[in-house]
Amino acid sequence: MKLHPRVAAAGVRLLAHAELGSTNAEALHLARRGEHGPLWVTAARQNAGRGRRGRRWVSPPGNLYVSLLLTAPAPPAVWPQLSLVAALAVHDAIRECARALEPALVIKWPNDVLLGRAKLAGILIEGETGDAPALAIGVGVNCVSHPMDTDYPATDLAAAGTAVTPAALFGELSVKMMQRLAQWAAGEGFSTLRADWIARAASLGEDICVRLADRELSGRFETLDADGNMILRLPDGRAATVTAGDTLCADMFSVRERIGLHSGEVDA
Repeated sequence: MKLHPRVAAAGVRLLAHAELGSTNAEALHLARRGEHGPLWVTAARQNAGRGRRGRRWVSPPGNLYVSLLLTAPAPPAVWPQLSLVAALAVHDAIRECARALEPALVIKWPNDVLLGRAKLAGILIEGETGDAPALAIGVGVNCVSHPMDTDYPATDLAAAGTAVTPAALFGELSVKMMQRLAQWAAGEGFSTLRADWIARAASLGEDICVRLADRELSGRFETLDADGNMILRLPDGRAATVTAGDTLCADMFSVRERIGLHSGEVDA
């Protein structure tokens, strides 16, 4: 694994491993020991990878598993926006490496990158506040394989007929992430990122189902608000603000009982 030359020249560092339990866990462990970001942690394989709400993330060799450690990146109140920032960077990197797939690459709110209706990449952001705030942006991209027993359909680049190595994808991701973080500017530039995200949104303007921790909502995905929350137009005409949840496209409602839950809140 190598950083893009522009990223290395900017002082960003890289720690590459053959195997780790979790790149996010390692990044935050380093932060607790006094390590400062920006620092990329990569692994050819994870033996304890995880997704949102502690779900197991299958991590065989051949795919991309990386985390970016940021220390005191911004006030914690705007950290949730980084889910959307990271999704744009991942979308940018995949598009750069696989131009033929660009028309089918979209982002499922808040931060899964899809190829058509199947999940190609996932992002997990974990942070620790306190005397030394730190945040890890974990990214997994299916390059040569994907899990078959998932609740949401998955795919990989090889299955789509595109050969992209994890090393090549990481080089692009490192520079695209740097560019998107600079655009975000600790939250001050989120309005432009919001517009970019909306232009790449999956199911925008469509009827979707959003599963929360304790219930589900159905409605039309209308837009994102100024903080990146989903605005869902309910059947009775009210607008609901969804801060976190699992989204499901209308053509998948028939299997929605198999979709797992994320933590979520909603204000209607």
